[in-house]
Amino acid sequence: MPPVDTDLLTRLRDRGWRLSAQRRAVAEVLAGEHVHLSAEEVRSRAGRRLPEISRATVYNTLNELVALGEVLEIVVTDGPKRYDPNVHTPHDHLVCARCGAIRDVPASGAGRPVVAGADLAGYAVTHVEIVYRGLCPTCASLASSEAATG
Repeated sequence: MPPVDTDLLTRLRDRGWRLSAQRRAVAEVLAGEHVHLSAEEVRSRAGRRLPEISRATVYNTLNELVALGEVLEIVVTDGPKRYDPNVHTPHDHLVCARCGAIRDVPASGAGRPVVAGADLAGYAVTHVEIVYRGLCPTCASLASSEAATG
């Protein structure tokens, strides 16, 4: 497969991060809008690009990318953690309750939850995550069809 240049690859290059073939394969897999792959999905896709890549290398690379702040590790379903390269645009997540599909949605400043001082119990809030749950268009259509025939 020909090399793919992504925002993530550009950011990593700008940071001077050594881009071995294995690291490049992982970063290329994380390219695109609304990417929220599990580590196993990353491993599988990176393996198609670079068959000799090991599971340990993929997991280690993902951990490094999270530690660098270049990829978010998110848990929004009962399944495995997902990896989101969209770290520089404030956003929330929209999750299909049926198939588990995840989409980024722009974070709106208005209407975001605010915790009253007394309710903080001494916590210093550093991050807020909002997850909207519902049915994606495909699952909503399937649910409607099932309801009509059931």
